[in-house]
Amino acid sequence: MHQGHSVDGDTTTPARLDAPATPAAADKPRRARILLIDDHAILREGLSTLIELESDMHVVGQAGSVADGVAVAQSIDPDLIVTDISLPGATGVQGIIELRQRCPRARLLVLTVHSTEEYIRAALSAGADGYVLKDATRAELIHALRAVLAGQRHLCPRSSAYVMRTYLGEQPAARSFAAGVTGREREILAMIASGRSNKQIAQTLKRSVKTVEKHRSNLMRKLGLHNVADVTRFALQSGVLSAEHSTEHAMASDVRFVAAYR
Repeated sequence: MHQGHSVDGDTTTPARLDAPATPAAADKPRRARILLIDDHAILREGLSTLIELESDMHVVGQAGSVADGVAVAQSIDPDLIVTDISLPGATGVQGIIELRQRCPRARLLVLTVHSTEEYIRAALSAGADGYVLKDATRAELIHALRAVLAGQRHLCPRSSAYVMRTYLGEQPAARSFAAGVTGREREILAMIASGRSNKQIAQTLKRSVKTVEKHRSNLMRKLGLHNVADVTRFALQSGVLSAEHSTEHAMASDVRFVAAYR
């Protein structure tokens, strides 16, 4: 019988032991064993509480990084690993690749805030069995867990739309910069896409906020961009910002995700 573990940083503590088997318990369906990997403890706790409400699954371990997740997974042999795509100690989808190599039996569901096609494509190519966004409802998440546990591929609506476009040959080509975009404007574009405010950009570049605002306005006009979402999408598609670096707003989204289930 395996003992669950919870790992966060360098601290490992025992989790709840599976209840001893009894004649009555032996007749009950086996509960699926789930490992949660996310670098935000509050999110893991919220997910664990949500999952434990279900009679056919339970959380047997938690981890805050890919390295800890692999170690726990190899000791408890989970049926399903639920992981974010951006974690300490791994960039982008490296964590998914390592988990797939080290834990080939476990099913793997990505739960993340990242909704761009670049992330979705990378996760599926790395071996993820499902992709769900953290703005999913409780019912949507539980449905995704059960689908992946049943051996199916599960994609959230936005992920499904991407796959359909790819299947139909409609995948958008990489975008390129328009003539006249300066090096400074490219630098500012990358900073905007990574989540920095005008004030933060000004402090980094040692320029006034007014100067940054002017560069930002010129940049968006030249590229035909209208908001931060457009800037982030362009930065990813043009290669200015790699997918693994566009993660600075993940913490706020994680907190909102947990709060939604309280």
